[in-house]
Amino acid sequence: MQTTPSGHRHGFTLIELLIAIAIIGILAAIALPAYHGYIDKGRIKTAQADLVALSLNLENAYQRTLAYPAVTAADTAASKAAFAGWHPAETRFVYSVTSVASGYSLTATGSGGRLEGCKISLDNSNVRTISNCADHNGNWL
Repeated sequence: MQTTPSGHRHGFTLIELLIAIAIIGILAAIALPAYHGYIDKGRIKTAQADLVALSLNLENAYQRTLAYPAVTAADTAASKAAFAGWHPAETRFVYSVTSVASGYSLTATGSGGRLEGCKISLDNSNVRTISNCADHNGNWL
């Protein structure tokens, strides 16, 4: 470390740098999992909103014909084809529809990353379930 003619030092000592790096590491270790939790929660809420929008399409058809349309769609592409006005906002979920004249069941299943296997469902009786979604199991968010 160099000193100036007046005797003051310039720069940081190795200990000061190590302490700063340790503090940054601790903060990152705490903040990163919390950040991922917020991101996952947002994606789950978006998938739930997509299911509600899809259920509104089915309920609209029921209001017109007094029967739900007979649809079996195993993936998002088939679901979008069956309901042309529905466009899911969350692409990390696969949406499936099983519908008969008397009722329906809608499911969104996580398809990658931390939400792999996360299953969110909604039926015509407004029964809402969520499972295998890390810390977000039980009731809808």
